[in-house]
Amino acid sequence: MLTPTQVAENQLLAYNAHDINAFCACFDDYVKVELLVEGEVLFEGMDALRIAYTERFSNPNLHAKLVNRIALGRVVIDEEEVTGLPDIDTLYVVAIYEIDEGLIRRVRFERTNELPKIILA
Repeated sequence: MLTPTQVAENQLLAYNAHDINAFCACFDDYVKVELLVEGEVLFEGMDALRIAYTERFSNPNLHAKLVNRIALGRVVIDEEEVTGLPDIDTLYVVAIYEIDEGLIRRVRFERTNELPKIILA
């Protein structure tokens, strides 16, 4: 079975390859995708995931650059810079993936088009 880090990496590779089947294979059939702060559910389930990302992958310029990754147990947190979206130069994203039994079961996003502040502890 893949580690949570390997699952997160596989979904990122599939995202950048615009490979909807490989991308969906990284997710649980009952995946829940929501905004972190607002708690708004963007969609739930494989059918909704496939519809949302098939549309997104139709843009040939779409690309997510991994800036940083933190893995702790079943949770992987990615900081990404996403380019190629309509009307947005760069979208800065924090994605929190909850992974169980080799599949992403829940994703929570925080996103902005403002450059993140770097704070060193």
